[in-house]
Amino acid sequence: MTDLPTFIAGLPKVELHVHHVGSASPRIVAELAARHEGRTPVPADPEALATYFEFRDFAHFIEVYLSVVDLIRDPEDVWILTHEVARELARQQVRYAELTITPYSHVRRGIPAPAFCEAIEDARKRALADFGIELRWCFDIPGEAGLPAAEETLRIAVEERPDGLISFGLGGPEIGVPRPQFRPYFDQARAAGLRSAPHAGETTGPQTIWDALNELGAERIGHGISAAQDPELLAYLAERQIGMEICPTSNVRTRAVATIDEHPLPRLVEAGLLVTINSDDPPMFGTTLNDEYAVAARLLGAGPEGLAGLARNAVTASFLDPAGKQRITAEINAYLATTAG
Repeated sequence: MTDLPTFIAGLPKVELHVHHVGSASPRIVAELAARHEGRTPVPADPEALATYFEFRDFAHFIEVYLSVVDLIRDPEDVWILTHEVARELARQQVRYAELTITPYSHVRRGIPAPAFCEAIEDARKRALADFGIELRWCFDIPGEAGLPAAEETLRIAVEERPDGLISFGLGGPEIGVPRPQFRPYFDQARAAGLRSAPHAGETTGPQTIWDALNELGAERIGHGISAAQDPELLAYLAERQIGMEICPTSNVRTRAVATIDEHPLPRLVEAGLLVTINSDDPPMFGTTLNDEYAVAARLLGAGPEGLAGLARNAVTASFLDPAGKQRITAEINAYLATTAG
């Protein structure tokens, strides 16, 4: 049997909760910061970025995140970022990823919506050809920007409708941003054929998750860690096998969870939830998807079979077509049989 880090490195994976700008490597961020030196607080030194990415709390994380968003000024920046994210995911044996993208943040900074969508679509096609990875998009509302952002995100999703667009989300801070106000926008997105995958229950309690389910028609929950506080909610999520996009290191780095040993991941797994492991904003949090699988292995006491099960969960919870799900699941099973048999 191979050792666990080697097993994780080669395990075919699906990534369901990873942010577009939040996946920009330190090298790319530093290069963009150098281009805009004097007009951004983001340091152009990759080593200084590590300090810059130390977050006091979730509000500070959002502030820093938006300063990196400000570095994306034109369609070429968008293309480079998207292609580089795909490269890094493919290195970790990610076969399929649903990338959370916030078009509103870029359009309001001057990139026309058609040009933005053209850039991500061209990069998606090139990523498949160059790296063999399939990318899909979740267009999410930046909650801190309110209903105008929801309206514009919906407009871009429906009018531009890039081929890779598969779902509609809601990100940003949860405190002070109630989920029910976004119901009309999710209703319209779902009517247009998009799946519902909002963030909920990361920095707020279980009621936010209930609201995402009942008001936004959530088919998957971004984070959702506060479900561990509500036995009725745990039972509901387990019975319906609603996918949970768990990002352990992210929750610690944003101070949503005090320490990794206090993370509720084991409680969610024990309750029978459809748990998936994800990286969120990996360079900002000093992690990778492979690292997150290693964290999960430690928290759950899981070996190869358990980790392969988590990888299969991500396939099940994905919005990939049945043939694609069958293909990746078969690859995971074959890998497990070969390496751990």
